[in-house]
Amino acid sequence: MKKTIFSNTLTFLCLSAVCCLPGCGENGVNSASDGSIAPEDAIASFELAPGFQMEIIANEPLVMDPVDMEIDEFGRMYVVEMPGYPIDKSGTGRIALLSDTDEDGVMDQRTIFADNLVLPNGILRWKKGVLVTDAPDVLYLEDTDGDGVADVRETIMTGFSLSNPHVNVNNPVYGIDNWIHLSHLGHIGTRKYEAEFGDKGSAIVFPNMPEGTELPKNANGHSVRFKPDIQVAELASTRSQFGHTFDRWGRYLLTHNQNHIYHEVIAAPYLSRNPGLLVSNASESISDHGKETEVFQITTNPDRQLFTPVGLTTSSSGITAYLGGAFPAPFDKAVFVAESVSNLMHVDILKEKGATFVAERLRDNKEFLASKDSWSRPVNMYVGPDGALYVLDYYRRIIEHPEWMSDEAVAAGGLSDGVGMGRIFRITPEGTGKADWTSGLTFGKESPQEWVQHLASKNNWWRNNAQRLLVTAQSQEVIPDLEKMAKNQDSAEGRLHALWTLEGLKGLSTELIIDALNDPEAGVRENAIKLAELHLSESNDLITELLKLKTDPNARVRFQLLCTLGFIDTPEATKVAEELLFQDLSDEWVQIAALSASSSQNMPLLRTVLSRFDKDQPAYGSLIRRLTAMITANENDGEAEKLLQKALNLSGNNGWEAAVLDGIADGVKRNEENEEILTNYLDKIVLAFFEHPDGKLRKSALNLIKTLDFKDENLLQASMDKAMAIATDQSIPESRRAEVLKFLPEGNVSPYAGQLKGMIATTEPIVLQIAAMQALGNIKGTEVPEYVLAKWNSLTPEIRDVALGTFMSESERVKLLLEALKDGEIPTAAIGWKMRVRLMNNGDEATRNFARELLTKDEGEGINKRYQKALEINGDPIAGKSVYIENCALCHQFRGKSGVAFGPDLGTLHNWHPKDLMANILDPNLSIAPGFDLWEVMLKDGETIQGMIMNETSAAISLRISPGVEKTINRQDIKSIKGMQLSLMPGLAEQLDQQKIADLMAFIRNSE
Repeated sequence: MKKTIFSNTLTFLCLSAVCCLPGCGENGVNSASDGSIAPEDAIASFELAPGFQMEIIANEPLVMDPVDMEIDEFGRMYVVEMPGYPIDKSGTGRIALLSDTDEDGVMDQRTIFADNLVLPNGILRWKKGVLVTDAPDVLYLEDTDGDGVADVRETIMTGFSLSNPHVNVNNPVYGIDNWIHLSHLGHIGTRKYEAEFGDKGSAIVFPNMPEGTELPKNANGHSVRFKPDIQVAELASTRSQFGHTFDRWGRYLLTHNQNHIYHEVIAAPYLSRNPGLLVSNASESISDHGKETEVFQITTNPDRQLFTPVGLTTSSSGITAYLGGAFPAPFDKAVFVAESVSNLMHVDILKEKGATFVAERLRDNKEFLASKDSWSRPVNMYVGPDGALYVLDYYRRIIEHPEWMSDEAVAAGGLSDGVGMGRIFRITPEGTGKADWTSGLTFGKESPQEWVQHLASKNNWWRNNAQRLLVTAQSQEVIPDLEKMAKNQDSAEGRLHALWTLEGLKGLSTELIIDALNDPEAGVRENAIKLAELHLSESNDLITELLKLKTDPNARVRFQLLCTLGFIDTPEATKVAEELLFQDLSDEWVQIAALSASSSQNMPLLRTVLSRFDKDQPAYGSLIRRLTAMITANENDGEAEKLLQKALNLSGNNGWEAAVLDGIADGVKRNEENEEILTNYLDKIVLAFFEHPDGKLRKSALNLIKTLDFKDENLLQASMDKAMAIATDQSIPESRRAEVLKFLPEGNVSPYAGQLKGMIATTEPIVLQIAAMQALGNIKGTEVPEYVLAKWNSLTPEIRDVALGTFMSESERVKLLLEALKDGEIPTAAIGWKMRVRLMNNGDEATRNFARELLTKDEGEGINKRYQKALEINGDPIAGKSVYIENCALCHQFRGKSGVAFGPDLGTLHNWHPKDLMANILDPNLSIAPGFDLWEVMLKDGETIQGMIMNETSAAISLRISPGVEKTINRQDIKSIKGMQLSLMPGLAEQLDQQKIADLMAFIRNSE
């Protein structure tokens, strides 16, 4: 039965709701009593990058809980709706089909295309229907009678874990390689919801085709690519959380909640051909501003849950390369990522770097799109046939999963606030007209010959869909047209898609591949190598032409050539591969590509590398380490033993010995025979650690010692005594004294506790103090944490960080730390974010709850009550700047551009919650930023100096006494140091009225 709902509520939102200016309608946002903002006010809550406009094309009740969308070749808009998030598995999921009946560019009709889905989260047009990811399944849904409702439902693949919705299989994408790619992270553990989300998956199979590919259980937690027609599937070499994308040349980009953009550099087929290659990660994090990058939130009252870090990416999803052709440069190289917790969208610009990329932030201190509305939750994006960027706003009060929320927050309700709401926005360059595809497209009715012409479109939506249509239709009659397009000099993209379409039709000739290998566009040459790889057995001419590319000017082309040459077992190919390796040796991915070929060349190649070794090029060391690891792990012909003997020669110092020791350490645990043989050399390895003149080799020797098992107790005891003798000898350089202390954890550290405690003194070098504290941390029981508590006020900042780590290894120590926090012996501000997460997620329920109570306590509640009005009135950032200049600039800079650098830079606080920001303005002692607390230093001559410790070296401490005034104190002149647990900053409670406080907060949070 057809399920259709008509809605006229959107007609007033058409072009009148277009926002063109950053922060348009800034003061015109009206919130409902629950904090949500009505659809008609939604646009006004956003700040958008200059030069762009946005409009709303669908909102509740026409669309609800949207997480993905697809526009097919007829202009029909499918929306995946997941109302069941976070924990409802009752089958509330839907696919809605939206239409624009009055052709005004805004959707006004809704049809339920499919329902009774569990937690659907991705959709792709396929043949006459759609593929939908709904763990554990990938479904095919089709409407055969034209009523807008799917009457075919087939399970194409199954076996994926139905785990936490954050990590289920999602977002099918049709790749240029004619495979369908699935984003997948795999099962994650659950403490609270084992019954609902404890499923770990099973073998991945095509249930209706027993002869189809079977992948390992839950695909080993990897992303997957598959071909539904012929029931083949393969694991990717890496994984992605929610969303994945390809650039225009088919490079694979992925995302994770805490790593907003990374690149699968080397594909699974290359890694699988050499199991002996020790590679733990086939992807590279490419952001030049951090994996957990700083974001610039403008939300008026942000929602902060238990494990939500302030000001960093924590919910990255929906990664989308912009290939729409309508945005101006540099957006042709842009990649967007949604950040739902912070109510914004981040954008990076890709720049090629060797085999991979660097992703650079486009805007300093600003995001591409950000909302003041704390309910706005962008989770995914889509580039449409008009080149517009469509943003799916899930619109919920709470977006975190209750697995990572406090029990109190879950019990308070609100998890379902916003269910049944949702918005889809359209972003285009300023001056762009309404969406015209909503009136319908004739694309699907065109001839295959016309589809071929779309392969040269500036918009990848047309290119990709035309390729899909041609390949799924197996339109053999258009092969001549495709061959002509493959030579189209006006469109590199046209040539690229024509080549892959011909491959999909099994009509790609050797001659065209050879032409493409000589294409003027590097991206086409790179893909031509991949295509040649699929046809190596058909023509020796292909191999000859491939070898000519060894001097190609493009690094990515050379990298792909090296990957492909691993499948060619000829002397000529081996020689070219070696030339490519040494040409780009500094690129670690080039090394991995070279070593992914047959392991039979490992020892000959290592000999070549050793003969050409250049100690001034670190890349030689990393290659030697990799080769040695592979030889140690996979070969039992005595070569590893010979390498160890050469490396341990005390008179030898060729520069490569340390890399050999590290390589042996990497590989020895994978080969029991070699492990047994090499353990017999422990006495010589220990001797090298103590006696070798090269510091790098001593470090590598210690690394190998920690890998092997000590069986000689006498050797161990004698070595520990020797280490302590060196560490206590003040005539020996401090770095060497600290170095030998790292040996102590190999045995029982307790007998040396008194000596180690004696090293933690202001007169001792800081590097020695740190090493001594680290060694003490290995003593079992509570002795060391109790010592830390007794010494806390005299421990300087660098020692404190290490000292806190000693509390985390045993449950009794953790309890001791929490009691110290409770009693104020250690301020909660001293606990960094990652340690807070560990404490609040402790495996013991009582400990976990105690930690959450302490670390989420609102210490500023009493202060905020007196100034509540400042949180409720609108602040003026311009007036706030004047407040800053008059009251704060004497001690604080703002993003390094004004003021005096004495206290913390106030520009770094833009993501703080208003109530926390206000409380610390009024009383700076509430939460003293590490490095800005007050210290009292008593000198041996009786003088006392107070200030902030700015720097520590082994010889001296630098105190900042007042703005612009620093004093350096020799450690030998210090009698004692004491932390005062006070801030040097004055509170402003008596100096500023409510309006000025509001203005100052508006200025700080404005992030300009």
